[in-house]
Amino acid sequence: MSPASMIDLAHLDDLARRLSSLVPPGLREGREELQQNFKSVLQAGLAKLDLVTREEFEVQRLVLARTREKLEALERQLAELAGGDDPAAR
Repeated sequence: MSPASMIDLAHLDDLARRLSSLVPPGLREGREELQQNFKSVLQAGLAKLDLVTREEFEVQRLVLARTREKLEALERQLAELAGGDDPAAR
């Protein structure tokens, strides 16, 4: 499922309603059409964004955390090896 399709459409509907309510009273005859246009523009704009799902984000966050742990362990090993070869450290 694409991230754009996971965006809560109820939120988009609400935002489109809010935007259409800001239209001056003289222009409200086409309110339904205007609301639909707002919604379409919002959906198109969000679809263009490079969004990821929460699940994809969490997976990458965990991968990064594991990678950091491995890097820190390798840095410790390297420091131990470098310290072991240093005659001044003896």
